[in-house]
Amino acid sequence: MDRLDTLDDAVAAAAFRRLVRHLRHRTDAQNVDLMGLAGFCRNCLSDWVGEAGGLGKDDAREAIYGMPYAQWKAEHQADASPEQLARMAESVKKNA
Repeated sequence: MDRLDTLDDAVAAAAFRRLVRHLRHRTDAQNVDLMGLAGFCRNCLSDWVGEAGGLGKDDAREAIYGMPYAQWKAEHQADASPEQLARMAESVKKNA
């Protein structure tokens, strides 16, 4: 058994909320960079929340971003460079 599965749900939920709030605060950490380093980003988290909780895509994204996704993109998302996109593509290959 994975030790993670033994965590109390309240503890896991608190840690998850702290992670999400940290990502909300660190708007300088672009999704493309998160994907390039770790193979997941805010959109992935929102997809996982949506799948786990039966939420629609827009509702799940708003839960993670703390605002409508279109607003977050307009306020915080920069254009990705070719280098960022290449790093992301290589990183995502490791997710399979």
